[in-house]
Amino acid sequence: MFRSFREMPVWIKANQLSVNVFSLTMELPRSEDDGLTSQIRKSSNGVSACIAEGFGRNTKKDKSNFYIIARGSSHETQSHLLYGKNVGYFGQEITDRLFQEYDDLIYELNKLIKTLQ
Repeated sequence: MFRSFREMPVWIKANQLSVNVFSLTMELPRSEDDGLTSQIRKSSNGVSACIAEGFGRNTKKDKSNFYIIARGSSHETQSHLLYGKNVGYFGQEITDRLFQEYDDLIYELNKLIKTLQ
């Protein structure tokens, strides 16, 4: 078993995706600071934060609830990626790659949730 959330492959993946999303948003216009930039960064960072918080919970139900929230934030981030692509902020290739990486993360979260239920 893991001694820290930092050892969990699902947290490592979520954390790296958050860093990738942050880098992607560095070039967004200043007019998006309170819009897309803020929203996608919060949802992306929220994934790894919820995984960490779930790790620290004592019961399977509590853990599962935080991993479910992390899954929801993953979907939210995917939605922001699609919006950014559709308005011309993000290219097709980077959007597709990150979207797929979030799909992979969601798959891993689903497995984790299932083992706790």
